[in-house]
Amino acid sequence: MQFPSVPIFDQASAERAAARQAQLTKPPGSLGRLEELSIQLAGMTGKGCPCFPRKAVIVMAADHGVALAGVSAYPAEVTAQMAANIANGGAAVSVLARLNGARVLTVDIGVAGDLSHLPGVLNRKVAAGSRNMLAGPSLSRAQAEQAILAGMQVLEHEVEIGLDLVALGEMGIGNTTPASAITAVLCGLPVEQVTGRGTGLDDAGLANKINVIETAITLNQPDPRDALDVLAKVGGLDIAGLVGVIIAAAARRVPVVVDGFISGAAALVAAGLLPAVRPYLIASHLSVESGHTAICKKLELEPLLDLRMRLGEGSGAVLAFPIIEGAARILDEMTTFDEAGVSKHA
Repeated sequence: MQFPSVPIFDQASAERAAARQAQLTKPPGSLGRLEELSIQLAGMTGKGCPCFPRKAVIVMAADHGVALAGVSAYPAEVTAQMAANIANGGAAVSVLARLNGARVLTVDIGVAGDLSHLPGVLNRKVAAGSRNMLAGPSLSRAQAEQAILAGMQVLEHEVEIGLDLVALGEMGIGNTTPASAITAVLCGLPVEQVTGRGTGLDDAGLANKINVIETAITLNQPDPRDALDVLAKVGGLDIAGLVGVIIAAAARRVPVVVDGFISGAAALVAAGLLPAVRPYLIASHLSVESGHTAICKKLELEPLLDLRMRLGEGSGAVLAFPIIEGAARILDEMTTFDEAGVSKHA
């Protein structure tokens, strides 16, 4: 499939931001990563002083056939129930989004249940969930492409109504299994190293999950040189939709706040398909899921927070919004030594 062109990181804007940082009323480097982040944001947006008044978290919801293999502590029907809860404003991400002045868009890209009666859910269903990767590819290549395109279209519409900063969220029982499979293949690591307990599996459940992923990879033989092949064979529709969101956001110079492990797997795929998206990614927090560390290392991302979270939904990404906005506003609103009449040197 063809992707939109992604503008290169604007080095000139980043340099202007760095020059302004050097003149602000503080010792150089005293605001640490906030200074680095503000410069990064300038280069992403192409603006010397970026600002982010319009924020959203896009939550892709989908079921996973591999949930039938006992890889989750929760039954598959929870996907539809929690998608409805998010749309109705009752989930953790809903609360945190309200706190930070962000809108939540819940997208049914592959839920097995019928959510068409819910006014807060956008219907972009590609299929009623992925297939069980133990019996063959999770998705056809065409389905993976369709889900990516759906994600791109969702992001484009959000930009049209006003969007400056986007967070990635997801809801799908069993989705840490495809995320681990994708991570193992694209990072070239043993499945055991990148597989965690997800919703709270015990030791026996974790051992089963690792075996399921290893078996699926052996059966389907995803090609690590072809990120779309990996996505189709051992991925899922929620992850594919987020890939599209990432690509379309980067094409529009909208910074992408990656949540945790599932969103990170989508970022791995997106960067594999289109390496130019990489400079537009911000890692919000470090998930306790073991594979997330491998993803951050592969993508050279340093998470802003470490709160031992593993919920998903976009909860960690939304928590990072005020840090990102704070970095931008320091750059824009803080006075320089000359403006404040403060002596720069003793």
